[in-house]
Amino acid sequence: MDITSIGELLIDLTSAGVNENGVALYAANPGGAPANVAAAAARLGAHAAFIGRVGDDYFGRLAADCLRRCGVDTRGVAYDPSAPTTLAVVSLDERGERSFQFYRSMGADIRLSRGDIPEDLVKSSSVLHFGSLSLTHESCREALMYALELAEFCGVIRSYDANYRANLWPDEASAVAQMRSLLPHADIVKLSAEELQLLSGSGGDVESAARSILDFGCSLLFVTQGKDGARWFTPLAEGRAFSPAVEAADTNGAGDSFMGAALTKLCHVPRARLAGLDAGFLNGVTDYACRAAALTCTRSGTIPALPDASELGG
Repeated sequence: MDITSIGELLIDLTSAGVNENGVALYAANPGGAPANVAAAAARLGAHAAFIGRVGDDYFGRLAADCLRRCGVDTRGVAYDPSAPTTLAVVSLDERGERSFQFYRSMGADIRLSRGDIPEDLVKSSSVLHFGSLSLTHESCREALMYALELAEFCGVIRSYDANYRANLWPDEASAVAQMRSLLPHADIVKLSAEELQLLSGSGGDVESAARSILDFGCSLLFVTQGKDGARWFTPLAEGRAFSPAVEAADTNGAGDSFMGAALTKLCHVPRARLAGLDAGFLNGVTDYACRAAALTCTRSGTIPALPDASELGG
């Protein structure tokens, strides 16, 4: 397996206008950041799998079927008979920027357990991708940490997207502490510009903040900057790529599209070589990922908006 993602698979109820009576309409789009990354990678030609827990209900089957249609291996999806599939209500402003309201306190994704982890799948993967939302509850935290231990033991590259969602944490200080706790377990890290400042505790320049994140031990850091593209940093070098200008319809999933595209290009790189990768190669990886993210923004929904390989070229 090239890339396996672990974490939340849920339903994004995305605002879809109103009907003739003025009643709000919502589209049920499967989502969840780690699931989006697996789908993005699969659509771009990688062999991708997903590990997570959904309800044994209509939404859970809808979400898992959506991943399968993208080409994602779903043997790691567990169906919970006692908890519903987690929901996130996604609201968009006039610029396509999103905000979230989660219905998760009894959701299936937080009940992922150590026993749900297919050990052979983790061990045979080139990359294990994860996010911070698996730390918000004890069961899914234990499952994630077990998967990370397996990955570390087997030399699997560990890829981390902090994916900060303020309303899922009791307060900002708790969120920062928990998100930082995963940095030493990651070889590749992706942060938005806002998350970089939050986790670095720096009000200074991007370069200094990035170096403070690298000090936790990762080999490669991506910092996404929306319409301004993205920057990359290793212990030895740095570079950037610019995003093509597009008219955004929906920015939901852009960061996950970026990460799926980047990992598709990086999944065959030996873990020991990550920190010393050639600048030209990493500029190309970042450019490819920026183009994937930009194209995603031009479409509504999350997984349905993800591009395939034919749309991006090399």
